[in-house]
Amino acid sequence: MLQVLLIGIAAGGVAALMFAALASGSLLAIALFYLAPLPVLIAALGWSHIAGIAAALIGSIALFAAFNPVFAAAFLVGVGLPAWWLGYLCLLARPATTDGAEQFEWYPTDRIVLWAALLGGLIVTAAIPQFGTDAESFRTTLKSGFERLFKAQSDTPANEPLKLPGLSDADQAFEFFAIAIPPAAAALTTATLLLNLWLAGRVVDLSGRLRRPWPNLSALALPTLAVAILALAVAGSFLPGLIGIVSGLFVASLAVAFTAQGLAVVHSLTATVKGRGLILTGLYVAILVFGWPLLAIALFGLADASLDLRGRLARRRGPPAGPVV
Repeated sequence: MLQVLLIGIAAGGVAALMFAALASGSLLAIALFYLAPLPVLIAALGWSHIAGIAAALIGSIALFAAFNPVFAAAFLVGVGLPAWWLGYLCLLARPATTDGAEQFEWYPTDRIVLWAALLGGLIVTAAIPQFGTDAESFRTTLKSGFERLFKAQSDTPANEPLKLPGLSDADQAFEFFAIAIPPAAAALTTATLLLNLWLAGRVVDLSGRLRRPWPNLSALALPTLAVAILALAVAGSFLPGLIGIVSGLFVASLAVAFTAQGLAVVHSLTATVKGRGLILTGLYVAILVFGWPLLAIALFGLADASLDLRGRLARRRGPPAGPVV
């Protein structure tokens, strides 16, 4: 137990340093900030959820002592507790008997991905009160914040209107940012949670400490519950006020989960295709260069979750051919 706690303390200190690096504003600091959940996840996956919760609490306490309560709470809510919870779910299992042998039934990977999407929406939702208690004040605060940021970067005096290159109306641009940035933040938070979970799993697996078998990610299939939650979130996004804003956050975060399923479908369907490596490389290059293919992949994943595309295709192909006698 002492070793587990020491690992948690060390991981919490490293995670706190990575989170605090954001204050420097450099590109490396931003990368470290987004990787802050990684030490907590490594501790949770490699040394149990006790090490994970210890890392979350120690990191928060360290940031409280070095900065202020707001910084500490941001770490705890946005990094520590979500990473601990995902690590806890990954190691959650119950005994099962298969062919007379005692084995474990592990918590499904698809539900872990769904949890990551829900956490991505919840983390950004928890930050909303810092900017306003209603939709108008929230967007006004964001808009003025973006304006001050751009003015500081462009050395524009505070009493002069800001002019953005290529835009005739900077005010409309900031209104657009105030609407678009929160959903983008929810999507990015979900993506970074999933990326950190994958990286932590790989690190712990290579070290030989991962107790859970590595999942077949190409078989990822979100539960029907995810489709229902997305439908509710889409409907709620049309409502006025904070309900509409919060619903939009969950639409964006769930879109990342369905994008993950869409990529799983592509990997699964190309498993027996010649030139698979070239196809997948071209797809990922297109995503990095253009970005918009992610939308098509998310819709592909949603269609698979709703219509079971892989199952239909497998049934159409029939069972694999037996050996030739």
